[in-house]
Amino acid sequence: MTFVIGRGEAVESGPIGTLGSYRALDGSRGAKLYLDLDGPHAVLIVGKRGYGKSYTLGVLAEDLARANHVAPVIVDPMGVFDTIDGDSDGDPVPATVIDHPSVVPTTLDPRSWCSLLSLSPESGAGSLVWQAAGEADTVENMREHVSGADAPRTEKRAAINHLDLADSWNVFDPDGLDANALASSDVTVVDVSGMDTAPMNAVVRGVGEALYRARIDRTIDRLPWVLIDEAHAFFDGIARSALETLLTRGRAPGVSVVLATQRPSIVPEVAVSQSDILVAHRLTSEQDLAALEAAQPTYMQESLEAQLPTETGEVVVIDDATETVHAAQVRQRDTPHGGDSPRASEMGSGNDV
Repeated sequence: MTFVIGRGEAVESGPIGTLGSYRALDGSRGAKLYLDLDGPHAVLIVGKRGYGKSYTLGVLAEDLARANHVAPVIVDPMGVFDTIDGDSDGDPVPATVIDHPSVVPTTLDPRSWCSLLSLSPESGAGSLVWQAAGEADTVENMREHVSGADAPRTEKRAAINHLDLADSWNVFDPDGLDANALASSDVTVVDVSGMDTAPMNAVVRGVGEALYRARIDRTIDRLPWVLIDEAHAFFDGIARSALETLLTRGRAPGVSVVLATQRPSIVPEVAVSQSDILVAHRLTSEQDLAALEAAQPTYMQESLEAQLPTETGEVVVIDDATETVHAAQVRQRDTPHGGDSPRASEMGSGNDV
């Protein structure tokens, strides 16, 4: 039987990706296991470090880059996906890597600007930033708007200091990434590695809000897929509200989200409960296992912990759309994987003494 995760058996009814192959009890591989790329999905990929979580994200990105009418975007906080635009063993994987990403300031609404700068909208400085974000399209123009406002000098100085801080991150630019730039047929790799937490979150919030708003307004035709590695790093910052919006309301406008994390216990419960597809690699932490067990669907006949794989690249897939559970082996990537850790033995010849 040919099965498509997220859809069932209707292989011909829209684009699909090849996740891998079924894994038998003796470890042998069976028929191919496909993943629906046609409709919107919320996907959670979990697994402890070194067992293939980022690799699986790359497999999905390759398939999305080859599918029609979708716009895949990878947020890369570790700098491991820049190899996806390398030579491919199969069909070409069209990719664009953004090494120093910035977002258009207007992709963040006034409330988002206040959240970004940890300012209450009801405070004097927060009110000034709110007004400036609604009137200006650059950080410099926001500063000028605040300077010219009829407000106490101390409040204006506080607002300008916060805007100076945001400007120092170099992630806001009128020519930065907007929805049209992100809604490409290529897979767009947004490399935020090396950034501090606040600017990294600012980029993710800008990307998420831009794509969601563009689909609500129907200003882009392709259906976005937002893939985020190390997703737990973005739920403690200002990116959280954008991600929760995609998880809870992304289906209606057709925005899919894929979150990969080694720590499911520290992502909010909504990230687990709202995911209609769970791809689980090996996990050993009691806290992480408990977080998944708490959301285990009733149609699973045995505990998730009992079904989790033990080897790298092996997964258990829970498909809530069809209420099925599948043991699988993730396929080999067609492009180079950049997530392997360096080894001291590979750092050249000779002795260090």
